[in-house]
Formats: sequence, C-alpha cells, structure tokens
Amino acid sequence: MPVCSCGLSTAEPRGCRPRSAPPAFLPDELWELFQRVVPPAPVRPQGGGRRRYGGREVLTAIVFVATTGCTWRQLPPVFGSSGPTAHRRFTEWSTARVWAKLHRVVLDELGSRGGLDWSRCAIDSVNMRALKGGKLTGPNPVDRGKKGSKIHLITERTGLPLSVGTSGANLHDSQALEPLVRGIPPIRSRRGPRRRRPAKLHADKGYDYDHLRRWLRSRGIRHRIARRGVESSTRLGRHRWTIERTVSWLGGCRRLHRRYERKAEHFLATIACTLICYRRLKMCPPARTRAAATWCR
Repeated sequence: MPVCSCGLSTAEPRGCRPRSAPPAFLPDELWELFQRVVPPAPVRPQGGGRRRYGGREVLTAIVFVATTGCTWRQLPPVFGSSGPTAHRRFTEWSTARVWAKLHRVVLDELGSRGGLDWSRCAIDSVNMRALKGGKLTGPNPVDRGKKGSKIHLITERTGLPLSVGTSGANLHDSQALEPLVRGIPPIRSRRGPRRRRPAKLHADKGYDYDHLRRWLRSRGIRHRIARRGVESSTRLGRHRWTIERTVSWLGGCRRLHRRYERKAEHFLATIACTLICYRRLKMCPPARTRAAATWCR
C-alpha cells in the first residue's frame, strides 16, 4: 500500500493531504496559459504564516468542481487543499478577473493557429434556476416566475464562445446583443492585425428588431435575424445549430445546471467557455502551415 511522507496511507480518504503532483487531468499546456494571467501570490510584510498551497493543485480542484458539480466541501482530499481553501483562492482569482483573462489568452492561441472562423457568428442564451438568489437574478418567465439567471453568448462559425455574459432570467435577449458584440475582445490572427468583429451574425426571433439591425450595419456586421410571423420555428437553420450545440457543451459543466453562487462574479460560465475553447486548442498543432489551420476546424 503506498505511503506518503508523513507515514499515512494515500488510500485513506481522510489521511494526509499530499501537496505533490496534481491529478493528471489538468494538462500542462492549460497550466502554462494560466500562469500568464494569474496574479502573484500576496506576501506577508511581517513574514511567517502557513505555506500557501500550490496554484496548480487549487486550479485542478476548481476545474473538478466546475465539471462534476460537487460542492466545495465535498472536494476529495487528493487535491491537497481543502474545500474552503480552494474556494478562497477561487474568490481571490475571480476578483482579479483571472477567468476572463484566461479565456482571452486561449482565444489568442486559437487565433494565432488559425482555429477561429470569423465568417459567421451566432448569438443565443440559456436559462438556469438560481437556488440562492443573489445579484443578476430575476423571475424566470419560463419557470413559473422562480428566480433564475441567463447565460448569453456569441460563438464563431464552429461553435467556440467568443463573448459570454450573465443576466437575470427576466432580461430580454435583444437587450444583450450590443453588450455581447462590444465584449468580443481583440483576438490575434494568423496574419494581420487583431480582430474583434465577425463578418456576419445569425440570431433567432428574439433579436428581431430594426434598431439592432441598424446598429449591426453601422459596425460593418452583416446580419441574418429570423423574422417573427414569417419564418418557421421548427428549424434552427443551416448555421445557427452550432450555438445550440455549444449550449449542450455548457451542460458538460454540471455546476451550471443550477446556479448556487450568490455573487455574480463567482458564476462559473466563463470557466466553462474556457474549457470548451481549450478542448479545440488541443486539436490545433502549433504549426504555421495551411494544413494545420484546416485541421483546427
């Protein structure tokens, strides 16, 4: 039976908490990208204090909570840090906007490898129940008025999230279009300057308003918005199905099935979008050939 340095068996669920190598499901490349955006650890001016847990172990624990949907106190001891310790670090990084920065870094890597297709983008939203209320919640019109939140997102042609936002469940989809389009960060390209505007935007009937069409045209973005009372609702169309698939990918992060966080900045939607983009990044070899860019898509 394996034994750790303090003499207790590593198979014991409540034995020592090893601080060595993290579980293998956190890839090295994701950890290297995370190191670019994580702020330095605070230093006590007077010195002393307990040794700080490693950032990689805590990041692995946070990804585990996001993907499995367990509570922070149910975190297995194999990660080295306790649930409250992982949550404190998660709060610290959320305040520093680390998750949004990590999402942008992953998008930059995808863009530099030719893994983003700007020819068509799509916009949509998804609702979930907010069990504990909090900021950015509201009565859900499709859930008997219970408190809920809504995730708004824009994806590129193949379904990778470019911009994501959270609002109350009672916010109309049309009110989120302009903030989402403005929220697309300038992303690196294989050639030329950074890009932040899609060539064309697809949307459903919830965005069927003339002022939105005029606003998109003023920014040089062509639009294809379904018209109320004219087009059928039985089909998603030839291009909008990709964002519906992305919504199902978000369901892979079980923590998003229900919103348990009272603070809006602690909601894990941005982490889920980052993991979706990183899965595509693993398929993109860091080559500079046209074949590599085709393989990414």
